[in-house]
Amino acid sequence: MIERFIKQTCFKDNEDYRKNLQFIIPDNFNFAYDVMDRWVEEYPEGTALLWTKENGDTRAFTFRQLKEETDKTASYFQSLGIGKGDMVMLILKRHYEFWFAILALHKIGAVAIPATHMLTKHDVVYRNNMAGIKAIICVGDDYVLRQIQDALPESPSVKVLISVGPNVPEGFHDWHKERENAPAFVRPEHVNTNDDIMLIYFTSGTNGEPKMAAHNFTYPIGHLTTGVFWHKLHKGSIHLTVADTGWAKAAWGKLYGQWFAGATVFVFDQERFNAERMLETIQQFHITSFCAPPTVYRFIVHEDLAKYDLSSLEWCTTAGEALNPSVFEKFYKATGIRLFEGFGQSETTMILGTFPWITPKPGSMGLPNAQYQINLLRADGTPCNNNENGEIVVRVAEGKPIGLFVGYYKDPELTHKVWHDGYYHTGDVAYRDEDGYYWFVGRTDDVIKSSGYRIGPFEVESALMTHPSVIECAITGVPDEFRGMVVKATVVLHKDWKDKAGEALVKELQDHVKKATAPYKYPRIIEFVDELPKTISGKIRRVEIRKKDAQKK
Repeated sequence: MIERFIKQTCFKDNEDYRKNLQFIIPDNFNFAYDVMDRWVEEYPEGTALLWTKENGDTRAFTFRQLKEETDKTASYFQSLGIGKGDMVMLILKRHYEFWFAILALHKIGAVAIPATHMLTKHDVVYRNNMAGIKAIICVGDDYVLRQIQDALPESPSVKVLISVGPNVPEGFHDWHKERENAPAFVRPEHVNTNDDIMLIYFTSGTNGEPKMAAHNFTYPIGHLTTGVFWHKLHKGSIHLTVADTGWAKAAWGKLYGQWFAGATVFVFDQERFNAERMLETIQQFHITSFCAPPTVYRFIVHEDLAKYDLSSLEWCTTAGEALNPSVFEKFYKATGIRLFEGFGQSETTMILGTFPWITPKPGSMGLPNAQYQINLLRADGTPCNNNENGEIVVRVAEGKPIGLFVGYYKDPELTHKVWHDGYYHTGDVAYRDEDGYYWFVGRTDDVIKSSGYRIGPFEVESALMTHPSVIECAITGVPDEFRGMVVKATVVLHKDWKDKAGEALVKELQDHVKKATAPYKYPRIIEFVDELPKTISGKIRRVEIRKKDAQKK
C-alpha cells in the first residue's frame, strides 16, 4: 500500500531519510477511497479497528466490514442533505461510530470538524458560528445533548442533528435506527480536489480563543511518516494511541498513518483515564505499539509496572507536550523500552521526532522530519546558532509541505500573522544542540525574563519532576519590581507527600532545582495545588495561572 504514496519505504539512517523521502501525490486524493477501500482488495479480512469499552464490550471490524459501514453511513448522510463542502461537527468521544462518520464524510466531500465532548454551550455556539456548522453528530449523553440544545437558539446555521444514542431527544435523528434504512451508496462523480478543505481542527486555546486550522485532502499523506515510520507499524501491529477523537492527536494516532501501514487501530473507550486499567488493557489485548502524551506516562511510571505483562509492547512513543527526562528514564528502567518523542501541532503533522533510526536523547524532541524544512529564528528573523533559543519555524518559500495546514479558516489576517516571509511560525521556542537535536523551551509567551536571563519553563519543570514528591508542575513568571520577573512553580504533589506541603518542602524543592539546573532558575515562589488548570485537550494553561496571580495583586 505505502509504495503507492512514497518512492522509498525503508531508510538506513537519518541522512538517507533526509535525502530520499519523496511522496507520490495522486490527483484528487481521497483517503477513504484510495487507502481504506483499496485495503478491501489487498487485505480484506485484516482487522482495521478493534474497539473495547470499560465494561468489556468488544467489537472488531475488518477492512471489508469498515467499507460496508462507511458506505452505509455516507448514504445515510446524503439522505439527510449533507454533501460536498458542508461543515459537520463530530462529538463522538471514543465511540466506534466516529470512524464510520469521518470516513463517510471524506467519501461525500463534506468537511469534518472533530470536537471534544467537554464543550460548554459557549464553546458549541462559538464553533457553530465561526465554522458555519450545518450538522452535528454526537453521543447521546445528557451533558453533551444539553449543551447542543442550549446552543441552538444562537446557532442559525445548524440544520441537522444526529444522536448515536443511547438518548435520542426530540429534534435529533436516530443514527442506529435510521442508518439501517439507508439506500445503497453511490459514489458521487466529483468528490474533491486535493485543494478542497477536508478537515478543520479547533486549536486547544492555551492562550486565547481556539483558531480553526484547516487541512486539505492531502493532509492524511502527511501522516504516513507518523504511522509507518515513527510508530513503526506494519500489518499485524496493534496500535493504541491515548487521545480523544476531538483533538488532532486522534488523526496522528488513531486514523491515517496507522491505516497506511495496514495496522489495527485499537480503541479503549474509557470515560476517565486510569493508569492501572490502561496497563491491564495493554496486557489483555497484547498491544504492540503505544503512544500517549507525557501526562499519561507521568502517571504510569508511578505504578508498579512489574505487576503487568507488557511483553507484547514493541514500540512506545509520546507527543502532545514535552517529555520530562526523568519520566523517560523511569519508564526505560521499568520496561526496557525507550520512548520516542514527536512534536507537531494541530496545524501540522509531526515536524520533529525521534524515528527508529535515531537514538533518543531523553527530553529532546529529536530531529526534523524530512518532509519539512525546519529552522530556528531569532526575534529579528535571523537564524539561530546551536545552543541558542529561537522560534521553531517551517520554511514554506518553495511551497506548502505535505501535512501543513492551508491556513486559519476565514481568517487571512490571523493566517498572515503566523505565515509570512517564507516561514510558518509555530510560536514554540527551542534550541538545537551540536548533533542537530531540538530541545523544547516553551511557548514564546511562556519564556520568563528575570534579571537579564531568559528562562524556559520546561527546563525548570523537568528539574522539579525529578523530585519524588512532584506529580505535575507548571512554571510561570510573576512580575517583580527588582528582577522584572521571578520564577513561580505551581506544583501537584504525589499523594504520599501531600501532608508535607509547607515551608520545609518549599525549601527542599528550591534547593533541588538549584542542584539540578542553573541556580538562577530556581522557583522563588512555590504554590501547592490539587490540580493544574488545563485546556479541554489536557494541556496546561499557564496563561490562566498568570491571570490568577495578576488578580491577587
